[in-house]
Amino acid sequence: MNDNNPSLLPDVVTSTAEAASETLEEGHWGGSWKVLTPAMRRRGGSLGVVEMRLEKGHASCPFHWHTREDEVFYVLSGRGVLRYGEELRELGPGDCVACPAGTQVAHQLANPFDETLVYLAIGPHDPHEVCGYPDSGKVFVRATRTIGRLEGGDYMAGEPEEPPALSLWRARAK
Repeated sequence: MNDNNPSLLPDVVTSTAEAASETLEEGHWGGSWKVLTPAMRRRGGSLGVVEMRLEKGHASCPFHWHTREDEVFYVLSGRGVLRYGEELRELGPGDCVACPAGTQVAHQLANPFDETLVYLAIGPHDPHEVCGYPDSGKVFVRATRTIGRLEGGDYMAGEPEEPPALSLWRARAK
């Protein structure tokens, strides 16, 4: 959304101390976060920065890969574990992780340590993003706001014998 009145838009400067904190936790999943770029999309941009906090025993989200969105993670404090493809690596302050899109190499950050892991998550918000989740076989399609499992099939499976365009045209011509 691009508003014509700049006074209605969020400020381009956000203080982490003043940013609203949100939390989503389900068992060992999730954490809390602060969106540090609330003005970006409202002003026509796509890049976003989020400050994430993961407590001990939590993973931020399921193991996943992106088709269109590169992601970068920069550790501010604490320790964590990066699962990247078949690798497991310990992370600490100053570590920067690059997760390029289109590789189908999945990634996930988790915290098995006593101290809180705090990091920046940086990436775009592509309206046509598709993500794969190899642990569960799920697929996320942002354009349709759908997450689920796909099953393979033939291209014409489920299609009517006669294309509806032909029968609709015939009915219209009467």
